[in-house]
Amino acid sequence: MRARWLAWSLFGLFVGLALATPVLVAVRHGNASDSLVAIGIGFALVGALVASRHPTNAVGWLLLVSAVALGLDTFMTVYVSRGSLPGAAFAGWLNSWLLFVWLYLPALFLPLVFPAGRVLSRRWRAVVWLGVSAVAATVVGTAFAPGVLDIPANRPIRNPLGVGGPVGRALPWLSGAGNVLAAATLALGVLCLVLRLRRSRGRERQQVTWFAFVGAVALVPFVVLVLVSVLGGDGGGPWLNALALTAWWSLVALVLVGLPSAIGIAILRHQLYDINVVINRTLVYGALTLTLGASYLGSVLLLQLVLNPLTQGSDLAVAMSTLAVAALFRPARRRIQLLVDRRFFRRRYDAARTLEAFGSRLRDQLDIDALGNDLQEVVRDTMQPAHVSLWLRRADR
Repeated sequence: MRARWLAWSLFGLFVGLALATPVLVAVRHGNASDSLVAIGIGFALVGALVASRHPTNAVGWLLLVSAVALGLDTFMTVYVSRGSLPGAAFAGWLNSWLLFVWLYLPALFLPLVFPAGRVLSRRWRAVVWLGVSAVAATVVGTAFAPGVLDIPANRPIRNPLGVGGPVGRALPWLSGAGNVLAAATLALGVLCLVLRLRRSRGRERQQVTWFAFVGAVALVPFVVLVLVSVLGGDGGGPWLNALALTAWWSLVALVLVGLPSAIGIAILRHQLYDINVVINRTLVYGALTLTLGASYLGSVLLLQLVLNPLTQGSDLAVAMSTLAVAALFRPARRRIQLLVDRRFFRRRYDAARTLEAFGSRLRDQLDIDALGNDLQEVVRDTMQPAHVSLWLRRADR
């Protein structure tokens, strides 16, 4: 229960940041692209579902922490853009390094632990520590580097926690080393996915396939970014800057959209983490709430137009609308459940149709042997067991 509460609290925090950021963009006349934090909803939602159902699986928590870091980073970007609000220096400091949290956590560690939430073997733990070193070196090298913060603000903001002296001069090198370690970790993560794909069978193989594809594609823009950083970054000329910008947005799209999409396909289509019931109920009751809410508002407005000249008030319209919505609940839920099963949970839909057909045949079937064969066939189609046998007790016992 505590893990579930924490998971959905983190999800709520992300949603709050995602809603507050566009408001701050409008108030502060910020960059409209900063309000795109909402595309991280896939990370937050999938992470909350997995973490609440399987709290010992690292995948859900990686997705949730990455989503919250993305929300904080984007909010701080807008907050510090004008540099005149209280605490702008601290907000700029957070904004300078949170990027490496929400980008590196899913990119480096998800390929190592997906889908089981653990590494392939004990030897792969060294790769996890390599990734931890990469994130730590990059964050520390950026967060405590002296001088002006590298953030999109309208005026220079000096790092309030910058370290001077020889240590401060070495920090940019530490950050660069962290990026190199991150590239090595990502390459090993792709190798881990390939090995997991080769060793997996059946449904697990289908679960890993899409994720492995996204991970392999994400390796390309990441390597390009590392090469651009080594070759000179901003001083490399317009073509190098354009290449870096293209690679950056490609990597962001693959991480924020590609990875949760791949995990979503594994969950919805290949029954990963056994959370189909949660998703099914969410789809059904979400659609049911919208349907009943729209029906209630529509009927209230319509009945007010019809009855207002007679009743001089809306109490009767509200009462009649409430009764109508109450009567509509069960048939609407049944119909929406049927549509959801047909579209997203085909096996359950087919099983229901098979049982319905068997029930109709049962009324007309008199031969006990034919009925037994029909029953076994229905069990095979709906339950798909390894073996089916039917035992009938004699009437004289």
